[in-house]
Amino acid sequence: MKVLVTGVAGQLGHDVMNELAKRGYEGVGSDIAPSYSGVADGSAVTTMPYVALDITDAEAVTRIITDVNPDVVVHCAAWTAVDLAEDEDKKDKVRAINVGGTQNIANACKTVGAKMVYISTDYVFDGQGEIPWSADCKDYAPLSVYGQSKLDGELAVANTLEKYFIVRTAWVFGINGKNFIKTMLNVGKTRDRLTVVCDQIGTPTYTLDLSVLLVDMIETEKYGYYHATNEGGYISWYDFTVEIFRQAVAMGRNEYSTERLTVLPVTTAEYGVSKAARPFNSRLDKSKLVETGFAPLPTWQDALQRYLKEIEF
Repeated sequence: MKVLVTGVAGQLGHDVMNELAKRGYEGVGSDIAPSYSGVADGSAVTTMPYVALDITDAEAVTRIITDVNPDVVVHCAAWTAVDLAEDEDKKDKVRAINVGGTQNIANACKTVGAKMVYISTDYVFDGQGEIPWSADCKDYAPLSVYGQSKLDGELAVANTLEKYFIVRTAWVFGINGKNFIKTMLNVGKTRDRLTVVCDQIGTPTYTLDLSVLLVDMIETEKYGYYHATNEGGYISWYDFTVEIFRQAVAMGRNEYSTERLTVLPVTTAEYGVSKAARPFNSRLDKSKLVETGFAPLPTWQDALQRYLKEIEF
């Protein structure tokens, strides 16, 4: 099986490439840079075939996907800067990447007969209430430019292809790039008091674990919409932060101990309004995974422990 992966300079694309290599599949990475520009960790992705690709260039997308002729395209590339997406001078670019670029990929997949995996987000919903969003829920009501662009990307895929997996995830962290865990560890080193929101609820997702599921999926023809995060229950960003520091202390990093560092819960309103509205309810119902025969991801607590052992902090 030959698989083209977009966005390999990001957290998820990096891990998908390595998972493909682990299983002996032919992976071809792509991103907008002239050569691989992700973390130089010596993993398989750093030496695997790579093609530079601007997904907003329809002609280039068609040419490269036709040349590579993959069995599957795993589309991880996206605009993910949620607040910046609200700027008037960024909105057209956000849509060009998340909607137009996705449509270009879907069109090319249709041309070569490839399966497509599209990575989406809980931001396609309005983030209200406390009931977990089901994978096949169609009550879309994005609150942000980013959320609307990801929804329109979903619709581009679903309206163009029959062989697709649309996988919504949330609260992603991985080796290759910035994320909430790295941010908390960095600020926790220099401050003795942190405030973290406690009324936005969801579940973290380790890209290493998600990449295993995605490759499991493309080995099948169980197409459709799925939700995927780690197991371990629904938590707030405050809960997540407390556990990050607890595990760091258990690893001998006493600078994160409660004796030195105080973490206080605050509401979103108390924390301060961001440019883009954040969902309060990021709970994703993952039951369809098991019902369809896929293995659920490990708990987020276990994922965090493995992740902290991997990174230098």
